Amino acid sequence: MIGADLAGLVLSGVVAVYAGLFLDRTDLVEPSLYWQFWPILGLFILAYATVGLYPGVATSPVDELRLISVSTSLVYLALQSITFFFREGEVFSRVVFILAWVLSLILVHVSRALCRSIFARRSWWGYPVIIFGAGKTGDMVIRTLQRRPRIGLKPVLVLDDNRDKRGYLHGVPVVGSLGRAPRLARIHQVPYAIIAIPGIRRDRLLDLIERYGQTFAHVLIIPDLFGLASLWVMAKDLGGILGLEVRQQLLLPGPRLAKFMIDLSLTLIGGTLILPILIIVAILIRLDSPGPIFYGQTRIGQKGQPFKAWKFRSMVENADQALNTYLEEHPDLKEAWEQDHKLKHDPRVTRVGRFLRRTSLDEL
Repeated sequence: MIGADLAGLVLSGVVAVYAGLFLDRTDLVEPSLYWQFWPILGLFILAYATVGLYPGVATSPVDELRLISVSTSLVYLALQSITFFFREGEVFSRVVFILAWVLSLILVHVSRALCRSIFARRSWWGYPVIIFGAGKTGDMVIRTLQRRPRIGLKPVLVLDDNRDKRGYLHGVPVVGSLGRAPRLARIHQVPYAIIAIPGIRRDRLLDLIERYGQTFAHVLIIPDLFGLASLWVMAKDLGGILGLEVRQQLLLPGPRLAKFMIDLSLTLIGGTLILPILIIVAILIRLDSPGPIFYGQTRIGQKGQPFKAWKFRSMVENADQALNTYLEEHPDLKEAWEQDHKLKHDPRVTRVGRFLRRTSLDEL
């Protein structure tokens, strides 16, 4: 994973420098000036390690992107502060600096995703894990880890105190009781264990954690909380009491502001890019049939407030009247319409409207 991060950072720097040659017309973009700072890559790796991006196992893409964004931005902020303090800011191009920062946020995450997609199914990828429990939960965990190798955990053994469960679970051997865990972990050099027994008694669970916490470097516990989305769940320390916080992101001002800014930015950028298509569609609607270009529907929005949702018009004017006339002329279709409110050749839809609906362009 370190190699993927280095590849993303180097590519970001190279693209930023050579893009700066065209975007920055000053004399501050000299490639050889920037190549001498390659040791700074170690600072990024140190920052990534500090926030827990290594080894990159059992980390959701959302959490990984957040950690990459925060740590990368902090390193660039530190570099900018250092150059300003030593009055080196006039030597380096701000265009190159900003480009490298923005590209790093994207390319490091992309390089990690590519690395996983290429190598995740190789035998040497990931870490072996022993599953405690051969019941339904253990079965689900094994299937999930085998189906999603990008998680980075590979089940090698299953332990269960029930002798009737000996055999194989999706190709993974169920070899014996939980008491064999220390010896098997040493033999197979397994650093991870997953306790997949959600119905276990509290005292038994605490005993397992205390007993095998010295055997495995990482012990994951699957709680009896099925149906609860895991994306925004975080562990919290309440004065020594373990709590799970279920965070509703869009009720928090920070995430709401971030979402609004992202929505606004993407709308402005995307709207500019598709403007020629919108103009062409508007002209075709105007030429195809009389009537307005847009059609407004009242929808229920935030806090139950109604608003007008505007779409490209795909029907003729007085559509209801056109439908009634058509059904009177074709009584054999009236029964079918009353059953499912669908017609193979709907007289209300214009020629351009049929194309717009097929391609969903009317939603633009």
